[in-house]
Amino acid sequence: MPMLLEGTCQCGAISFSVQSQAPVPYQLCYCSICRKTAGTGGYAINLSGMADTLKLHDPHHRKQMAHAVTGRHGGHVRHSAAERHFCGSCGTALWLYDARWPALLHPAAGVIDTPLPVPPSRVHIMLGSKADWVTPDIREGDEAFDGYPEQSLEEWHKTHGLWQA
Repeated sequence: MPMLLEGTCQCGAISFSVQSQAPVPYQLCYCSICRKTAGTGGYAINLSGMADTLKLHDPHHRKQMAHAVTGRHGGHVRHSAAERHFCGSCGTALWLYDARWPALLHPAAGVIDTPLPVPPSRVHIMLGSKADWVTPDIREGDEAFDGYPEQSLEEWHKTHGLWQA
């Protein structure tokens, strides 16, 4: 059965819930977008949620949305198709949604107030674009990738017997 994740922004203006079949915070992303929009230790941890189960608990919420810059060439700026939702009051990064995968929503693990399962190991991704000051804490059993791994969040959870069907 999917796990109910409940989250809030730092100031409390936004609270939400979403069901997740992949609730283990195992994947650390070091890309410049994640660390600049939601990173703490030079990385961000995103979970996977079922988009159609998202519930905002305050109808007068001050949620905002932005598309991250993915490149600059001359005077042209290229933006990601993904929507990064955040609190319009305190700026807390809340979740990412991408219409190319409409069934999924990716809440930032740091805003989830529900106790999350402890991962048996971690996967460090996008190490090729990490900040110079970051020294990843790669432990025995962890995997590390300069880019994206081939295994999806769903596949990782299923491989480790952690999928919440």
